[in-house]
Amino acid sequence: MPIVYFVRHGQTDWNAELRFQGQQDIAINATGREQARRNGARLAGLIAEPAAFRFVASPLGRTRQTMQVVRTELGLNPARYETDDRLVEINYGDWEGSTLEEIESRHPELVAARRKDKWNYVPPGKRAESYAMQAKRFEPWLEEVEQPTVCVTHGGILRCVLKLRGSMSGQEAGDIVVPQDRIMALDDARVEWL
Repeated sequence: MPIVYFVRHGQTDWNAELRFQGQQDIAINATGREQARRNGARLAGLIAEPAAFRFVASPLGRTRQTMQVVRTELGLNPARYETDDRLVEINYGDWEGSTLEEIESRHPELVAARRKDKWNYVPPGKRAESYAMQAKRFEPWLEEVEQPTVCVTHGGILRCVLKLRGSMSGQEAGDIVVPQDRIMALDDARVEWL
């Protein structure tokens, strides 16, 4: 498999407030722009020929904003990249916009059920997904990678990478904190945080 550098989008105000963001289109904040800039600078030190890479992002605004900053740091046209719907964040259904604490105060039984099997738990709501469902949506994209790639995406997708290509169980991948200021490298030999 060619190298894929995964970058989680920069911080949003909802991230800072620990709100379930899901597929809501929340912009990155000043901290998020700086995280994106540093990740772009780190990639500039890792990639000798950026023109040889494919650049693809989730279509949500926070990933697109992050990709534009990353490409600027690489000396590339910030607007020239692809998007793919399979890279969109998990849909948290009715929980989007709320904190876990707020949900637990209203529905402690739902939060308890999620803690028992976080990978397979589907929150309430018509379009809500589990991480397992997100992984099923994302895995075909991963299998189609044919050239070195920079992918700007979401925490849920990075959890899927850890489950599908790393050594983590679903519960471990669901529980891990996914940083916004580091890069994940994936190839045949490794899944590694840089």
